[in-house]
Amino acid sequence: MLRNLYNNFEEYVCFFFCSVMIFCLTLQVAMRTLTGDSIAWTEELSRYCFIWTVYMAMCLVTKRLSQVRITAQFLKASIPVRLFFRILSDVITIGFNIFIIYICLGSIVENIEFPEIAPTLGVVKAYIELIIPFTFALSSWRCLESYINHFKNGTLSALVMYSGEGGL
Repeated sequence: MLRNLYNNFEEYVCFFFCSVMIFCLTLQVAMRTLTGDSIAWTEELSRYCFIWTVYMAMCLVTKRLSQVRITAQFLKASIPVRLFFRILSDVITIGFNIFIIYICLGSIVENIEFPEIAPTLGVVKAYIELIIPFTFALSSWRCLESYINHFKNGTLSALVMYSGEGGL
């Protein structure tokens, strides 16, 4: 069960946040239609769920190796050259992620020290913003994990093969 949770963590979290967002928006529309009044917290919670879903989707895309990449310049290059540039681009991406984590954590620490409270939910916004460094760290881990798995399986070159090459 834990292995299943680990392997599908991003999917479960995205599903949960989307479900909460849809519930909140449906409740909001129903209340406005039936009573002509609104519920303030549903708008704020749905906004946060949308933001959290987007950040978790970034991790999901990384896990599935579906990031947008421009690869046309490597079509005629050999597998080792393609692999070198793939690794280089992922190292740069992980470096950028670490930079974002560092900046965000500094900002969050400051926001905890001088808290800003979400108007309708009444929670400190810094806790809501923790999703940003968490997802950048998770995205970096999923990127590294793909290399570890391909290396262990001896399929590292599969990361840079295009359809029609090597039986793919």
